[in-house]
Amino acid sequence: MLRKPPIRPYRWMAQFYDEFFESSRFPINAAREQVLRPILPRIETACDLGCGTGTTALAMERKGISMYAVDLSPLMCRLAREKAKRAGLNVRVLRRDMRTFSLPKPVDLVICEADALNHVPRKADLQVVGKSVAKALRPGGYFLFDVNNALGFERYWSGDIWFESSGVVVVMRQGHKPGTGKAWCDLEWFIREGSLWRRRHERLEEICWSSEEIHRALRTAGFDDVREWDAAPFYPEESVVGPGCRSVYLARKASA
Repeated sequence: MLRKPPIRPYRWMAQFYDEFFESSRFPINAAREQVLRPILPRIETACDLGCGTGTTALAMERKGISMYAVDLSPLMCRLAREKAKRAGLNVRVLRRDMRTFSLPKPVDLVICEADALNHVPRKADLQVVGKSVAKALRPGGYFLFDVNNALGFERYWSGDIWFESSGVVVVMRQGHKPGTGKAWCDLEWFIREGSLWRRRHERLEEICWSSEEIHRALRTAGFDDVREWDAAPFYPEESVVGPGCRSVYLARKASA
């Protein structure tokens, strides 16, 4: 049996994720609110897959939905638990690989946001994740996710980005190989420790799929209705995310 290549959990990104990136979540939140609006009254249980620090899981729990939160990064899971505890919310956080995760009981909805699905190591993993999600859903349950597309890699996965805060600086050097559906980001962290600055390195990689590949993989995994939205309308006009760069999907698992 072939072994699945490892996904390297976030380490330094997890530690500073909310500080640098939570302000960019507005389009993700807007997409979720619009796409889920017609079905949300029927959702009682859900899972935030690739939950990061738990922001979406907490938001959904506040709506009265019983939430699981799943992530591979030990630090992300710890931060999600701490945020839930501070908020007094009963979000159950599980450390799992999204390709092989399982839940104690089926849920009505699985959410996978902020292009978390793009972080699997190989293109074939899309169908693997789809099958695991289908197993985690009750019949007729839903899978909501967003992804970067090849056009997004071409448009904004290049060049350098600089973030700075008190005691920490990160330089993100991004690149992609045209025609391969692969992109990467090398992060150089400079973290103040007393009078010294420590340098840490981290690499993130993404894979993308065509719309046709996504529809086909989801139907093979057991979803009978797959809907797609261009994510650009959820972003400000000045955003680098233009038409065709990102997509939002809502897939329904076939009933019994």
